[in-house]
Amino acid sequence: MAGGRIGGSPHFSLLHDFCHGLLPNKLAMTPPLGGATSARHSTITLRKMRRITLSLTAAAVSLAAVPQALGAQESVAGLLNEAQAAYKRGNERRARSLADQAIKLDPQQATGYLLRGAIYERSQEHALALADYDEAIRLRPEQAPAYNRRGGVRFKLDRIEDSLRDFDKAIELDPRQEPHHWQRGISYYYAGLYEKGRRQFASHQTVNPDDVENAVWHYLCVARLGGAREARGSILRIDGDSRVPMMQIYRLFRGDGTIAGVLEAARAGSPSPQILNQQLFYAHLYIGLYHEANGKAKAARKNIVQAVDHQVGHYMWHVARVHAQRPRGDNSRP
Repeated sequence: MAGGRIGGSPHFSLLHDFCHGLLPNKLAMTPPLGGATSARHSTITLRKMRRITLSLTAAAVSLAAVPQALGAQESVAGLLNEAQAAYKRGNERRARSLADQAIKLDPQQATGYLLRGAIYERSQEHALALADYDEAIRLRPEQAPAYNRRGGVRFKLDRIEDSLRDFDKAIELDPRQEPHHWQRGISYYYAGLYEKGRRQFASHQTVNPDDVENAVWHYLCVARLGGAREARGSILRIDGDSRVPMMQIYRLFRGDGTIAGVLEAARAGSPSPQILNQQLFYAHLYIGLYHEANGKAKAARKNIVQAVDHQVGHYMWHVARVHAQRPRGDNSRP
């Protein structure tokens, strides 16, 4: 609490004032009607004094616990804020240490587990992340973000149906998420629920109209349902995605582009090694998925594996990794 002191001497001063301000009025011995203080009256008064003293002692103990509890809560909040700042800076070791301390101080605080789970997830310790998300949900089962995080890590563990259950629960708790939830669309695709996937990506188009990747995943679902020709004929309209080489990828799926054009765009100019790596990742991922939609399983697998070799820090890299690790035949048309 800014500007305040919790757990220090001011609270003992408050207790002192509380006790001594009440004792004189409550415990003043009143003589009996006769004017003399009898032994019986003194005994009764002393008993009352003992009862009141015990009550005040109990109250003092309870109040003394308040600053300790508030101090612990403030300490946990401070640790979690520092952990989140370290996480954003990319200092995962520091972030994890701070989150560990917060959880030790207050193991009933769901936010600590949610944050530490995200730290584990970034370092690809998905089993540990899952355990923390499980605990966060146990403590706060009404929080949609926890289900989204757990659904994502379950997808990364190739637990596709479980990821869908979590995404569905997140949307049940916060229906506003539904059109934004492209991750659920991808899980639908890998679960073989292509009509649901098609509808999810069509819905996402209403809130993200210039995303080539969304149009491609819509295409992939339609291709599974009715073939590549039907998918080309119903491809979602994209007017401009500034990411390289997204528009070349879009033209490839639309039918008026080439694989060579996608790769040339990804390598064009003088991008930094990091940017080139990212552009080649997306190029090979979507070339692989294009081959898959057209029944070319060998070429599809070759490009997906190449995409995995160009590791990027994004959910889509895990999509490529999960795809590549699945048994052959699970992701391609017969």
